[in-house]
Amino acid sequence: MSGLQYDVTIIGGGVTGAAVARELSRYQLKVCLVERAEDVCSGTSKANSAIVHAGYDAAIGSLKAKMNVEGNRLMGKLSEDLDFAFRRNGSLVLCFSEEDRPALQALYERGVANQVPDLKIISGDEVRAMEPNITDEAVAALYAPTGGIVCPFGLTIALAENACDNGVEFRFLTEVTDIARIEGGYKLAVKGKEDITTRFVVNAAGVYADVFHNMVSEEKIQIIPRKGDYCLLDQEAGKHVDKTIFQLPGKYGKGILVAPTIHGNLLIGPTATDIEDKEGTYTTAKELTEAMQKSAISVKNIPYRQVITSFSGLRAHETHDEFIIGEAAEGFFDAAGIESPGLSSAPAIGVYLAELIAKKSGAQKKEDFIATRKGIPHAAAMSREERAALIKERPDYGTIVCRCENVSEGEIVDSIRRTLGARSLDGIKRRVRQGMGRCQAGFCTPRTMEILSRETGIPMEEICKNQPGSEMITKEA
Repeated sequence: MSGLQYDVTIIGGGVTGAAVARELSRYQLKVCLVERAEDVCSGTSKANSAIVHAGYDAAIGSLKAKMNVEGNRLMGKLSEDLDFAFRRNGSLVLCFSEEDRPALQALYERGVANQVPDLKIISGDEVRAMEPNITDEAVAALYAPTGGIVCPFGLTIALAENACDNGVEFRFLTEVTDIARIEGGYKLAVKGKEDITTRFVVNAAGVYADVFHNMVSEEKIQIIPRKGDYCLLDQEAGKHVDKTIFQLPGKYGKGILVAPTIHGNLLIGPTATDIEDKEGTYTTAKELTEAMQKSAISVKNIPYRQVITSFSGLRAHETHDEFIIGEAAEGFFDAAGIESPGLSSAPAIGVYLAELIAKKSGAQKKEDFIATRKGIPHAAAMSREERAALIKERPDYGTIVCRCENVSEGEIVDSIRRTLGARSLDGIKRRVRQGMGRCQAGFCTPRTMEILSRETGIPMEEICKNQPGSEMITKEA
């Protein structure tokens, strides 16, 4: 073999790829993760509902159901071990008419069959006792106390950092253009860079997973980008509801949800529009209006004037409406069609695929695996005494750069210096929330650029929002 050589190469640095990387790092294997963007969590995993689903919605016996329920079960311990934000706030699926009660009952029975714990159907009055802002039209709801909310950036970055600390190599700005079967494994052609040879491939490429699958498998699949638009409201609106509020599922999924985020905002969305463009993460006035109008069916008095940003994400919808997980060709493993509940399922998918590959390769577990990781402290969330002690040790934690989110210079510095540290403004944003508040980085961007340049040596005119080509300023002629 020639070129860079690995036992396992993972294509895709989203939450699924990062989860597989972390679980493979338990074994005595040389593992590489390649990502065409400049950072992990740059595709589907950065723009989603941030929901840890309970598992009642997926078809009984499906991989979606199995991975969702197990991923939900694993999430609590994982958040403790890897120090990312997660809360079991519970979820409600609202029923708005007596005629729809059979559908609600069917959803309950599906959840029971999927082994979702503690499900129950409650009355409209019980719903409003839990959530006073639920509309009067709700006559009943399915209550799932195991549902949760998570930071998708925090989860993905935590998995990736821990994988890297355990020996996984991460290669960013590395776009795979072709995969060819060779003796003993595969050769991956990389745009503008050295080829990669590998015994095993894990295809976790999101909306592009069908492209790579179809290069090596006789059984073809099709991934349709399903676009969803969201509105994010200011933290002043974050307590409008406490639970994640769903409507009874329809043809295109779970409908418009209203949910608090783990960081205290209020989230509305997503819409569901099938498109052809695998890069089509634009928003439209029509879809954002739809999100706001439909959210009002569930929750009254939503303060839409407090919307601070909108965004869209693409779900990797497989035409058979099922996860494709497993060996598609000799040594080539799919994690394809990972749409909702993909974020919830990622920990379980990681374990499942790592165990398959370890068994096939005969790899043994490491004795020195590092099971825990510590996140970046958020000074503003500390007690006065804790914060004073931190600032005494690190004075840069006493200088606030992002006023909306109370992010200090110390947090920005640590986001750059740590394992897989940020090399773009979006990389910093995903790690410490600089620029995610009310002014959407209008105030703090220049100072953050100065810190990034100082810490990395990147000239100011070369600092990017994310990918090369997104430079923030131009050099004078």
